Amino acid sequence: MSASSGIPRPRPLRRAFTAAVATLGLAAALATAATAPADASAPTPPSGWTQVFVDDFNGAAGSGVNTADWQYDTGTSYPGGAANWGTGEVETMTSSTSNVALDGNGNLLITPRRDASGHWTSGRIETTRSDFQPPAGGKLRVQARIQMPNVTGAAAKGYWPAFWMLGAPFRGNYWNWPGIGELDIMENVQGLNTDWATMHCGTNPGGPCNETSGIGNSTSCAGTTCQAGFHTYAMEWDRSTSPEEIRFYLDGVNFHTVRANQVDATTWANATNHGYFLILNVAMGGGFPAAFGGGPDGGTEPGHPMAVDYVQVLRSSGGGTTPPPTGNRDAYSPVQAESYDSQSGVVTETTTDTGGGQDIGSLANGDWALYKGVNFGSTAARQFYARVASGAAGGVSGLVEVRLDSRGNAPVGSFAVGDTGGWQSWRTVPANIGAVTGTHDVYLTFTSGQPADFVNVNWFDFGH
Repeated sequence: MSASSGIPRPRPLRRAFTAAVATLGLAAALATAATAPADASAPTPPSGWTQVFVDDFNGAAGSGVNTADWQYDTGTSYPGGAANWGTGEVETMTSSTSNVALDGNGNLLITPRRDASGHWTSGRIETTRSDFQPPAGGKLRVQARIQMPNVTGAAAKGYWPAFWMLGAPFRGNYWNWPGIGELDIMENVQGLNTDWATMHCGTNPGGPCNETSGIGNSTSCAGTTCQAGFHTYAMEWDRSTSPEEIRFYLDGVNFHTVRANQVDATTWANATNHGYFLILNVAMGGGFPAAFGGGPDGGTEPGHPMAVDYVQVLRSSGGGTTPPPTGNRDAYSPVQAESYDSQSGVVTETTTDTGGGQDIGSLANGDWALYKGVNFGSTAARQFYARVASGAAGGVSGLVEVRLDSRGNAPVGSFAVGDTGGWQSWRTVPANIGAVTGTHDVYLTFTSGQPADFVNVNWFDFGH
């Protein structure tokens, strides 16, 4: 379901007064986040890109965020702003390490909690900087590697984690939304395996940006769910194109694009002719969860954190291309096939598979693709999964192989694939592999006894 499909959407938020809450400790949050892999540092910026902000959230377990980079939003509103952060949510935001703290393993945990009287607290932080925007003719890329609160079903009622941005003119005004712009890079409710991305602009209600819903779209996390594993959520604001574009990505796949010519020139200028600041928060309740059954209620489980591995902002002064991931990949989250670091014989194309985006195709004997820095951790991976499709003629087939660190090394595993019913008829194929731990460069290699194309690949990952 698209976030622009008439879902009632509430809005902005920040500091009012500090709530006094009991410090409950980090034990429950750390237990819930135990499945989080070790810290994967933010990727090194590729050629042509400059890193202008990064936080890897390295620090002692139980410590707060770096207040040189982040400020806490506390209470139930911005000063003089709309009540309940303008969204109808029910929690009180605090700066307590019970709600916002590092886990000691390179992750930030934002943890909603409920006290004995049923009152909810949670955390919301925003960057002190509010000048994030692309240069003229260039690009801005904002990305974070996040595991949503690992809770689903009735226990997740009311959960509303988000990674988003607000236009700088909102600070100190708090009543000029949505004209000053909002970019929701990741929103989720009710523990659904869904990532919503939305641009808010114009006037409310209605207007050129369909408020309060905004201009949005959604997609699902592939491989591991959004709740069960880390995924990378990104926004790329591109002033090198005509018209100007704002694109949203999940694990490297562009699933939503907003273009300047979708609204009038004044609306676009009001939303984009200034910098932005970044926000991370977990709300409880409000209009968005209400559209999917409401909550929180007595069955909602407190104590499930949103875990954030890193937040990174890059700028490019020229057109360039979307920076590919260069290492720091999680073996147990989907690696999008088109995110290769190097290749031979590979063609990218639009896919109609679930989640959209692109696949790699025209794959035949001798072709290959390289994915640097895949982290398998200390528990051995023994399974390989790939999302493949084939429209190969009868009798045409080949092997999809996994090799580590060199194309000359023997495959650690492979599977055979032939016609699946069409080049966009997708299936997930498993294969056993030799035990793999640590971090490796992964090569997908394609081998066949004849020269014809035999497979397309959308994504792959690994399992224990």
